[in-house]
Amino acid sequence: MTASDPHILYVGAVLPKRSETFVYREVLGLRARGVRVSVASVNRPESELDEPELHTLAEEAEHVYGDGFGGKLAVYRDASRMSWWRPTRGLFETPPAYWPKYLLQCEAGYALAYRLRGRGITHVHAHMAHVPATVAMSCAEALGVPFSFTGHAADLFRDRSALRTKLRRAAFVACISAWHRGFYREFEPSLTDERLPVVRCGVDVSEFTAGVTTEASGGGWLAVGRLVAKKGFDGLLRALAQVGAQDGRPHPGPLPEGEGARAAAAWGLTLVGDGPERERLEALARELGVMERVRFAGAQPNRVVREMMSRASAFVLPCREAADGDRDGIPVVLMEAMASGLPVVSGDLPTIRELVADNVSGLMVRPGCVDDLAGAMLRLSGDAALRSRLAAAGRRRVEEEFSLSVNLDRLESAFAAASHAASAPALPAGEVVRA
Repeated sequence: MTASDPHILYVGAVLPKRSETFVYREVLGLRARGVRVSVASVNRPESELDEPELHTLAEEAEHVYGDGFGGKLAVYRDASRMSWWRPTRGLFETPPAYWPKYLLQCEAGYALAYRLRGRGITHVHAHMAHVPATVAMSCAEALGVPFSFTGHAADLFRDRSALRTKLRRAAFVACISAWHRGFYREFEPSLTDERLPVVRCGVDVSEFTAGVTTEASGGGWLAVGRLVAKKGFDGLLRALAQVGAQDGRPHPGPLPEGEGARAAAAWGLTLVGDGPERERLEALARELGVMERVRFAGAQPNRVVREMMSRASAFVLPCREAADGDRDGIPVVLMEAMASGLPVVSGDLPTIRELVADNVSGLMVRPGCVDDLAGAMLRLSGDAALRSRLAAAGRRRVEEEFSLSVNLDRLESAFAAASHAASAPALPAGEVVRA
């Protein structure tokens, strides 16, 4: 990779994907800075996109697998044109039952390299440490260029594959949190800070207008996320019922009294998102008697979510670890809520502590603890001054550490360092670098 004319290939599972704003924001942000970026999508890009520039991105994307059986045959055809022998690094780090899929992903990387030959790709970067990183690693190897990736959540905890090999092969691994840096070192202790730069999933703060509803009778609670176990939305519904019941059960922290308590109990909840738990959550809302206070809004375009944030009074996302080990990294939607000037309540996961400091830039509750969540909801909804203080601090935290511009600077520095390392002349045999 040459620092003067970089051409970076981004590989994603579905790119662009409406819910993965952090991926396409990086691509578009780098392009706005004059960096040449191409994109490849392992699966077909989403078609229902609400922004014109995303439609353009989807049309440009190289579809890695193609469609149907013919698409899979094309993978092997194009892969075979790269060379007759290709190493399959990391195969034995995966369970034997997974080998056929892993081999296909490696072949897909070689096939992608064949299709992109001659286009001047100088670096391959993947978002998600499982399938996209496998494809990207093989593609970069075939092209003879550096490879890097950004890991997130399920791709590291539930669906991990050949992670040690990828860590060793990567020119750098962008860490969305300092916690992730330590997690990677559990697999490969020798990794330096330079190879593990902290690059947050940034948000464009300018897209969000700070300003929180301070009246206790304002827009109520907003929650946004895929309807899956790790988001803790079943506990949120139980906490909402507990807040509304005002049945005298103990809650941690100071509670609102009088008018504040009545207003807190009257707040409704808008739940944005879709997923496999929707039917169960709707049934639970009916069982708890809170269905009239909950609006299941389904999946919504990003512009609509931003509008909802501008009308809400507070944001809640009670993340926890699911039974299968899946858990969130640092949810971008939490950053967006804080950038919008909303006070937030979140599940207390180690990664999220890097965004939300309890009682400073939001309220944190023990994951899965309904009493804690109900207490925090009562406290926040009944105290306008607290909401304003937390909202202002939350906005500042995003501006200082999680803004897109700050993290694009870090990302460009990582790409430049990888370029420099790749272009450095090899040392003569036996020569030692001395400090």
